[in-house]
Amino acid sequence: MAMITRGPLVKKGAEAELRRGEWLGFDVIFKKRVRKEYRNAALDSYIRGTRTSLESRLLADARACMVPTPIVFFVDMEEFEIVMSYIPGEPLKKLIDSMDDAGMHLAFREIGISVGRLHHGGIVHGDLTTSNIISSGRRLYLIDFGLGEHTTSTEARGVDIHLMRRALESSHHSRSKSAYDSFVEGYRLEMGEAAADVLLRVEEIRRRGRYVEGGR
Repeated sequence: MAMITRGPLVKKGAEAELRRGEWLGFDVIFKKRVRKEYRNAALDSYIRGTRTSLESRLLADARACMVPTPIVFFVDMEEFEIVMSYIPGEPLKKLIDSMDDAGMHLAFREIGISVGRLHHGGIVHGDLTTSNIISSGRRLYLIDFGLGEHTTSTEARGVDIHLMRRALESSHHSRSKSAYDSFVEGYRLEMGEAAADVLLRVEEIRRRGRYVEGGR
């Protein structure tokens, strides 16, 4: 019986291909960064290697901060592939419209706490949207740290939260304010006084976007 099996393609993104399969008895996702033909081969290998290594460290460091994420089982630096636990469930994006107000408040407060833990631990997610949060059982898992980084920059933290706010407004407009308010409640709870500067930066980033969009 094969110890490692790869199933059909689950998702093909700009940077990586995801396949579900089995690894030493575990139900897993194989995330492999694919070759970009337009890039110099040496540069391409360097970029894929750097991003693969960084994402695996970010996932492990996020779990050390008590943030639910997939477990990294193995990193193949020759194939630029991460083998991580499969998280059964649905993206939060698909569930929001069916949530009652109390459930949504608890969910986004929990997400705010998780993001606060990331930021407190010197990590930003880089692509914080409701598509990259999986509801599984009673927990909300953050996935896809491919654009994340280790930083304590107020700007980077502000961009993280701005991305979440923008995702809510574009995909869940009617509930975006209450969801964001609940997120901020959890974020403040975890970050304490340090939250104030980050949330001020979120407003600055928002104003910059409006300025650019308005062409002024």
